[in-house]
Amino acid sequence: MSQPEPGNQPQWGSQPQWGGQPPSDNQPQWGSPPQWGNQPYPGQAWGAPVDPRWQAAGLPPYGQPRYIAPPKPGIVPLRPLLFGEIMDGAFQTIRRNAKTMFSSALIVQIISTGLSGVASIGFLTMAKVPAGGFTSQAEAMSFFGPVIGMMAGVMAISLLSAVLSAILQGVLAIPVTRSALNRRTGFKQMWSLARSRILPLVGYGLLLLAGYLAIVVIVVLLGAIILASLGPVGLVLAIPLGLVAVAACVWIYTKLMVAPAAITVEELGVFAGIQRSWGLTTGSWWRIFGIVLLVTFMVGVIGSVVQMPISMATGGITAVVSPHASTQQLTTTTIVLTVVSLIVSALVGAVGFAFQTSVAALIYMDLRMRRDGLDLELLRLLETGEDPDGIPGRHAVRQANFRPWPPASGQGYPHG
Repeated sequence: MSQPEPGNQPQWGSQPQWGGQPPSDNQPQWGSPPQWGNQPYPGQAWGAPVDPRWQAAGLPPYGQPRYIAPPKPGIVPLRPLLFGEIMDGAFQTIRRNAKTMFSSALIVQIISTGLSGVASIGFLTMAKVPAGGFTSQAEAMSFFGPVIGMMAGVMAISLLSAVLSAILQGVLAIPVTRSALNRRTGFKQMWSLARSRILPLVGYGLLLLAGYLAIVVIVVLLGAIILASLGPVGLVLAIPLGLVAVAACVWIYTKLMVAPAAITVEELGVFAGIQRSWGLTTGSWWRIFGIVLLVTFMVGVIGSVVQMPISMATGGITAVVSPHASTQQLTTTTIVLTVVSLIVSALVGAVGFAFQTSVAALIYMDLRMRRDGLDLELLRLLETGEDPDGIPGRHAVRQANFRPWPPASGQGYPHG
């Protein structure tokens, strides 16, 4: 069989021209690495011009996407948030808007704590148990009358505190959302932005209280019927019934966690805000519950540590200052120590409430980033500087299931 002549080998493909290698004296010098940016893109031949579509996409060689960290102009990065970022963002919000948030929370705490203190002091001064016990029905009524009145007063104060807390939770969402774009919020500015949302927040608080009271009344009536019908054996049914009621209240509270923020930021009504919170928290209940439980535990532990020395010192101060004091002197000392304890409690409670409210507002923002693409709206506001004195996200268009999180298998987001 005849072989091909030398120099007439068949062309197996477009092999590179090895004869075109640069001479040895033109090799790159040490310390000057080759420019990898000049390597071909997918489908591009060596030496061919770069496809402008790949250049416009900002892709490096071989089509691998270049990672670009999401911007963080304020307290949190503009993307769905992690647990640590929510905690850090809450601390930063309070630090950047300390006067606005702490003063507002302190006002509510002073009102609630002050009313509780008045009720406690009134009980101490009016309810006096005779040394020899009750000798008549009139003496018994003189003791139990203030007790019943104090219990009613405490319940009324608790209801008022719950309504005030719902209002403040919605109002304090304003500096949190503004801090996401590094916009500080003054005390007057915050309440001016929230002025039109006060009535819906009051309605939400009253409706929430009515729902909880309805649950309590139903459980108490059912428990009384069970105990009256079955006697002590009815405790086997009454105790689980109470636990179910507690679980139901916790579940409802978690589902409605972001309703005040939605009412304020998105200018929704009472029922629309409840529906909005219900929809946002769907599929994220356990995550929200875990965050709220951990934050509540942290705030409770810190508050107990701060107030424990005062509680322990109460008995010691009474024994040192008035070791053989009369009943009147003992009552006066107890009142003074109660006032001091209430002041410390109000200060600690204000800080704790501001932190918990910031966490709730950041959870709301995180849910909207995952479901509505709020981060894209915040990026637009960051680039354009639009509405610098307003509430970010107030006029954003909500799109149902805009971008569920986490993404489906095989799908990713540039800043996720």
